[in-house]
Amino acid sequence: MSIRNNSNRLVNPMARQALDKFKLEAAQELNVSNEYKSGYWGNITSRECGSVGGQMVKKMVEQYENQLANGTTTQITN
Repeated sequence: MSIRNNSNRLVNPMARQALDKFKLEAAQELNVSNEYKSGYWGNITSRECGSVGGQMVKKMVEQYENQLANGTTTQITN
């Protein structure tokens, strides 16, 4: 079974593998149950899953803030 089986759409589908790796790294940092290593997250508590998502967002914001401080960001346009 794949790690992802939801209907979320990525802006860049090429990022899927990198995001899955990022998710596993965040779970490892937080010492959540080792059951995620199988790729199936159904046995992980909602609290643990939320912590992993929160850790990912925290790291992404931190990286973007560092890019802003260094002047290395690209302009976001809609």
